[in-house]
Amino acid sequence: MPNWIVIIILVLAIVFIVGTIIHMYNRLVSLRNRVKNSYAQIDVQLKRRNDLIPNLVETVKGYASHEKGVLEEVTKARSNVMNASNVKETSEADNQLTSALKTLFAVAENYPDLKANSNFQQLQNQLTDTEDKISYARQFYNDTVLMYNNACQQFPSNLLAKPFGFKEEEFFETDVESREVPKVEF
Repeated sequence: MPNWIVIIILVLAIVFIVGTIIHMYNRLVSLRNRVKNSYAQIDVQLKRRNDLIPNLVETVKGYASHEKGVLEEVTKARSNVMNASNVKETSEADNQLTSALKTLFAVAENYPDLKANSNFQQLQNQLTDTEDKISYARQFYNDTVLMYNNACQQFPSNLLAKPFGFKEEEFFETDVESREVPKVEF
């Protein structure tokens, strides 16, 4: 076989290998950025919910002033969400806030005038809508983390992931209490 054919084959092999490495690296970068973006979407919805909560608390205060402990728990949980600095802290704080809001809405059931208040109903509807968006954003985030973590672990992209500092991301998880089946009694 002539030397020029061997050289062409070697050049093509090198181009193919370099192209594959570039493609894998760019895919890892793209997936990592999608993880960051999807977490930011959760953050946007959590901020929206956090902005609604003071209005909700003030509305409830007017009707249920002796339910101070519930209102303080909601306020504390909201503060924890705002101060969370990573996925795990945010997940835990979000679960705490969700639980506190459930308690607040359960308390509201005891006040027919409050339930009939249009401002309360509007805030409750906005929070319900926001909770749905948060749920969707969590699911999208976890799906994106799954794709990214798979790329970091699967061969051959795992050969690039570690040396270039691509690390697995944490999933957004619910607390143990949320996983339990609710008890329904008639």
